[in-house]
Amino acid sequence: MNEVMDVRTIVVGVDGSDASVSALRHAQALAVPLSAKVVALGCWDSPQVYDGYVAVGIDDFDVRAGEILAEAVAKAFGPDTPYNVEGRLIQGHPRHMLIEESKSADMLVVGRRGHGGFGGLLLGSVSSACVAHAHCPVLVVHSPESD
Repeated sequence: MNEVMDVRTIVVGVDGSDASVSALRHAQALAVPLSAKVVALGCWDSPQVYDGYVAVGIDDFDVRAGEILAEAVAKAFGPDTPYNVEGRLIQGHPRHMLIEESKSADMLVVGRRGHGGFGGLLLGSVSSACVAHAHCPVLVVHSPESD
């Protein structure tokens, strides 16, 4: 196989965890020599509401998700976000939305939150789903918190 991949868009799942910040940094390191764009993708979803039950304080999920995304980008790169990094916020479960976004991406990068011991041998549910179902290559980044 002598094909060279033309990587133009790298989508990164960002949830504010150290693992996602590490994934964002790795994606940027890969993107620079490839002249690729990095899309820091934050996902949010409203909690399910059940008949007869009205949850209090369940509004503004999109606002909080936007804050988490901005904080993660700032944690990854400091006050000067690289020119090729853009944040995008979408509504939906991260597993489903990352797989959907992988259809138009050249690479998907996600972090792995390990828990040490036996649990550390397993990928998380979102990263596992992305590896199994994404429509592009997937890079799973092991962060310092997963060591």
